[in-house]
Amino acid sequence: MQSEESQYPEDWFRIGDKELKRAKNLFDLNDLEGAGFNVQQAVEKYLKGYLLSKGWKLRKTHDLEPLLNEAISHDPSFGEFRSTCLKMTEYYVEERYPLTVVSKLTEEELRESLSTAEELINKIRELVE
Repeated sequence: MQSEESQYPEDWFRIGDKELKRAKNLFDLNDLEGAGFNVQQAVEKYLKGYLLSKGWKLRKTHDLEPLLNEAISHDPSFGEFRSTCLKMTEYYVEERYPLTVVSKLTEEELRESLSTAEELINKIRELVE
């Protein structure tokens, strides 16, 4: 039996919170690629939850850019997160697919991405609650 994904923002936020916690734990273990993947997943879940709160029709994507573009159409201030979201989409690809190029992800870059992800998540929480 195929189950359907929830249309409720809070369900997406709950999973996003778990992903963010995993990202922090993996960062502390110096697993930068794993942490990067999970921070991308957290932001993806929060952006989808935000968009669902605006009546968006759920679609499958892991690319944060189209999700962010949709969010910007509702609130232009989301534009400040563009560069970080573009980087985070790369984290998803780096962790999931074998690439011929070694990851150049640094601890400092990931620390900044985690911080910015928390800012974005807090913004979404404020806008939806």
